[in-house]
Amino acid sequence: MCLTTLRHYTSRTGANNDGSDVDILGQGPNMSDWLHNLPVLWMALVVFGVTYLIAASIYAGVNALAVGERARAFKAVSPGILSPMGIVFGLYLAFTAAQVWGDIDRANAAVNREASALSAIVILAASFPSEPEQQTRALVRRHIENTAFQEWPMMARHSANPAITPAPLPRRYGLTCR
Repeated sequence: MCLTTLRHYTSRTGANNDGSDVDILGQGPNMSDWLHNLPVLWMALVVFGVTYLIAASIYAGVNALAVGERARAFKAVSPGILSPMGIVFGLYLAFTAAQVWGDIDRANAAVNREASALSAIVILAASFPSEPEQQTRALVRRHIENTAFQEWPMMARHSANPAITPAPLPRRYGLTCR
């Protein structure tokens, strides 16, 4: 149950008591969410389409301004410089994408590690007598709620200072070591 709860909390939305979705970060949807939730093919099409429209508008603007004396000034820029500029832009884009994908992989691995650890705690708690099992489940549930409703929103606002050891864990350690 707690693993399902944690997986539910890994999305930006939670569920109200009536089953409707609510934004747990309290920020509402933004353009980045819409773009990042697209399939990779559609995301590539949107990015390249917007890039093409920007390039076409710059081209149209330059052609509109390149009349008379200004036409010679615009023609003085060598087309040979465009190829190296394109290569530099492509390298910048490739390295940025590689960094972002690496960051996403590390974040997903951390969430999966924590979900697995909490799942293991809940599974091991089943071997305890009924009262310690219920206490352990309650502490895990409180840890998940604290993470989803306090730490993650603070991380989204870049104001997080997460505790190295979550508060409920030492208490549970004390209960199991008796």
